[in-house]
Amino acid sequence: MPLSVGTQAPNFTVKDTHGNSVSLADFAGKTVVLYFYPKDDTPGCTKEACSFRDSYAAYQGKDIAVLGVSLDDEASHQAFTTKFNLPFPLLADTDGAIATAYDVLGEKNGFRYATRVTYVIDGSGTITHVYDSVNTETHAADILAAVGA
Repeated sequence: MPLSVGTQAPNFTVKDTHGNSVSLADFAGKTVVLYFYPKDDTPGCTKEACSFRDSYAAYQGKDIAVLGVSLDDEASHQAFTTKFNLPFPLLADTDGAIATAYDVLGEKNGFRYATRVTYVIDGSGTITHVYDSVNTETHAADILAAVGA
């Protein structure tokens, strides 16, 4: 069961696509869209990432940060980012610590993955929106509409 609206978002520090250390605290004062997805370069995950890519200018215009999170490593994220020209960081949650903290870690047939859940976190670190039912093709636009952007 994902975390609830009104919950303080758990902080984290992890490596991104380019090996940079990223913490939620780095975005204090800024709205963050933290989206979890199962696996780089799979059909649904690609549609979702590309929906954020295609709406990224609108997110930047509203000063909203977009962060994708999966259990894939940095090399996988680099390949995925390059292949689809993704302009936002992907976080390498290889040990599942972030997925666990946000209660989105799934397992099937011995395969651990982040379930498809998106959190919108306000500048004070409070979760304002939770999406656990996602249309991967329109997800980014749906969030922009919901947050009044």
